[in-house]
Amino acid sequence: MTSMTPSFQAENALLQLARTIQATGYHFTTVTPATHERVNRRPGNEWARSLRGVFGWSRPFHKDLLPSDLVAQMRAADVVTPHDNGWRSLVRLSTLDGQLFLHSAYPTADADAVFFGPDTYRFAAAIHNYFASNGSGSREVTRAVDIGCGAGPGAILTALARPEAAVLAVDINDLALYFARVNAALAGALNVQPHFSNLLTNVDGEFDLIVSNPPYLADPAERAYRHGGGPLGAGLSLAIVEAATERLAPGGTLLLYTGAAIVDGFDPFRAAIEERLTTSRSIAWSYREVDPDLFGEELAGGAYATVDRIAAVVLTATRQ
Repeated sequence: MTSMTPSFQAENALLQLARTIQATGYHFTTVTPATHERVNRRPGNEWARSLRGVFGWSRPFHKDLLPSDLVAQMRAADVVTPHDNGWRSLVRLSTLDGQLFLHSAYPTADADAVFFGPDTYRFAAAIHNYFASNGSGSREVTRAVDIGCGAGPGAILTALARPEAAVLAVDINDLALYFARVNAALAGALNVQPHFSNLLTNVDGEFDLIVSNPPYLADPAERAYRHGGGPLGAGLSLAIVEAATERLAPGGTLLLYTGAAIVDGFDPFRAAIEERLTTSRSIAWSYREVDPDLFGEELAGGAYATVDRIAAVVLTATRQ
């Protein structure tokens, strides 16, 4: 799949392809890139032998593996490319909470690659926990937004939980918005509206709920889906906090899932959040670690040479 905006015909073909695969009972849980690489390196995993191999593990496949009509759908959607004497899919499909999500194939090396992985599952859990702990007695959500929506899981899960709400899915990556549109249609989340926007600059008004799972690593290649910028990758997360808290409606909540680099037992990201939010009497907030150790391979050097660990954290900030 190229960086160009796909045609309506290609988008419809991609949706039909996903529905065809969904009808088979396909299921795949996407792992970290390091795990993906290790599993694919095992003897016998050079070529796909099933739908999971093609669309989950991103392995090349021989021409006679898939039904011809399925390959025709892939061609119509422009998501298949020649590989040696076979083919390779340019998309992956992952399952989450009974839904199927399209995203970029492994390895996600392209500048506009759309990531989906273990962070997505943790982000989804944070959204579920928010709705579970703020049930029927919570503030009504009539307008929500997912900042940096990627393939759209945050927006779609929010839309399915609150079908009466208008839910925006915003991103600066056209390919991400493309996947988000198709995934919303696949999930039947008709109240999701993908929209190009850098943070909230291209959308108006206030929101009852803002969710976000931004990139948070210091990536030397500065890939958009991975690089958070700023100190130890925290730049984008801090920018989201500043932008979102200005656009919360009274009683509205920001739910931010991100990563925090811990240095000598100290969390500089939390300290920066505290500096920004504790001086505001209008914002009540909580902050917790949900996984103490992510992406340990990043600690080998570079920006993380003095970092103890990278933790997954959830920030909840509510305007009073």
